[in-house]
Amino acid sequence: MLYPSESRSTKLEFERKVFKKRLRSNFRIFSALGAENPKIASDKKNIVIQMLNGTNVFLIGMMGAGKSTVGKLLAQKLSYNFLDTDPLIEQCAGKSISEIFANDGEETFRDLEQQVLSQVSTYTRLVVATGGGIVMRSLNWSHLHDGIVVWIDVSVDILYDRLKAESTHRPLLQTADPLQKLRDLYNQRRDRYAQADISIMISESETPEAVSDRLIAMIESRITPDRLKQQ
Repeated sequence: MLYPSESRSTKLEFERKVFKKRLRSNFRIFSALGAENPKIASDKKNIVIQMLNGTNVFLIGMMGAGKSTVGKLLAQKLSYNFLDTDPLIEQCAGKSISEIFANDGEETFRDLEQQVLSQVSTYTRLVVATGGGIVMRSLNWSHLHDGIVVWIDVSVDILYDRLKAESTHRPLLQTADPLQKLRDLYNQRRDRYAQADISIMISESETPEAVSDRLIAMIESRITPDRLKQQ
């Protein structure tokens, strides 16, 4: 007879196997798509594309920083594919992130996140938007440093203005004081975010288009060839 703890352990192990299977399946489909993008880049952007030589760009930062929005624009301009780790986790797990937190706990979510990042880092020509807490596991940095790491830094007050209407969909903000929770998370993670190759502070008025253009200029000026993936 299985006791409750054994039953839960068996269930989690089964879910992990299903997750891995779905993850492999997703990446077989993803790999078949290739990294072609018909958008014609400017001469300046072509220089950056050649310099990157397929090296991935990982965007880190707090929830609400705009990683997905900026990432999609950056990928278009670099003729890269774009990937967001959170939706991929949901697709492979067969449930929302809120459900994973509620039913399995944050630690299980972080395990799944680590598996996804490990798989993602084996590919090239990607702009990857990552979850806000991905930087807290040291092992994740071994994968992040396979590419160029960019910290999209936004003040906590701006983050709160962006997120307060959707806090019910953010497991970590389901608290009596979401603003204080954001401050606490930012302070806990700031030193890890600061390990990025590039840090870009975003103002309230700056558009995602302007941010992506500024990032391309920063990549060109701050990244040296020996820091990039050699193919």
